[in-house]
Formats: sequence, structure tokens, C-alpha cells
Amino acid sequence: MKNNVLVIASHPDDETLGCGGAILKHKAEGDAVHWLIVTSIKEENDFAAGAVEVRREEINSVSSMYGFDGVHDLDFPTTQLDAIPFSRLIGSISDVFKQVEPNIVYLPFKSDVHTDHQIAFKAAYSCTKAFRCSSIKKIIMMETLSETEFAPGTKEDSFIPNMFVDITDFIERKIEIMRTYKNEMETHPFPRSERNIRALATLRGATAGCEYAESFMILKEIV
Repeated sequence: MKNNVLVIASHPDDETLGCGGAILKHKAEGDAVHWLIVTSIKEENDFAAGAVEVRREEINSVSSMYGFDGVHDLDFPTTQLDAIPFSRLIGSISDVFKQVEPNIVYLPFKSDVHTDHQIAFKAAYSCTKAFRCSSIKKIIMMETLSETEFAPGTKEDSFIPNMFVDITDFIERKIEIMRTYKNEMETHPFPRSERNIRALATLRGATAGCEYAESFMILKEIV
């Protein structure tokens, strides 16, 4: 049986930074992959009309490059999830869960430094209860450059991977897709740089015994 995967991105680009190689691998293996984008930039939140249009074009290009089986844009204002009623956020995410019926869900790391990531995780995880979405068999948190490594250095907030995906065959495509987000990439030592994406994949690959890997934390797996 092929997998039905749902990737939850607090912002466009989180899906590529966090699990772009895994997405490409899922698609290569014939799995269905859906992309849930929680927030959007908007003119009413002081983003220029041109920037909003560029982001829309980037999302369309990225969706095409991955070959997503569905794109679900909740359109909440970026950096303002803390102002959205939590019940509304849960309801919107739950509606996508009901529509997609995923068996694998990728979530932001619960302690990512960005508040949008923390809230998106909490709301999405609330939707994964067995009596709410019985199709889910595996729940995974992903590591997102510029967010996960800046989490507080305490035990309860540390990202400790227990799952690795060999992305050696997909690292170049992942970086190519990330370049689509023209305003999100800069040169080293900026966290979201090609050098750092490759460095993290190299480090995780060394742990996993392969050239390049992505790492994750499994929260639940039903077998």
C-alpha cells in the first residue's frame, strides 16, 4: 500500500528546509503527498503587492517541482498565529486532515523558536488524536534550519532525532527547489544558505551512514 502523506508548513519554504528530500523520495516511491501551508503574506499586513504576487508564483512553482497531489493554503496572516483563535486554527487544520486522510504527517518541531511554528505544531498535533483522524499511523517532527537550531538549549526543547532519511539522490533537487524562494536564501553564515543546507545534510548523513540525510523525531508510530 502506498502512503498518503501530509506535510504541514507554517510558512512556504519550511517544507523544503525540513523535509524536501523526504518529499522527493516519497514521490519517487509513488506516495501521494499533500502540502498544507498555514500562513500567507498579505497586503493588509504591510507586504507590498508585488511581494505577495511573487510569493504566489513561488508557491505554484514549488508545487509543480514537487508534483504535490494537493496544496491546502489556510491563508492565516504570517507571524500572527498567536492572534488567531486556537479553536479556529484547529478547525481549519482538522478539515484538511478529514479531506486528505493521511497515514503519515510531518509537523514543525514543537520548540522551534518561531511562534508560528510552535502554534502550528500544537494545533496540528491536537488534530492527530485517533478518534479525530484514525488514518494516521505515523507522526513526525522535522528539523527546520533557522528555527530548530535556535530553540532554547534545554533538555525538553532539544531536537533529538530518532529517524533518518537518506536523501543522497535528492539533495541537489532539494537545493534547486529552495532557490525558488529568492528572498529566503542568503550566503553563509546566514542559516538558510546552500552551504548550511548541505552541511546539515552531511552531518545527518554521517550519523545515518550515507552521504546526505534529513533527520526527524518520531512522535508516534502504529504498526
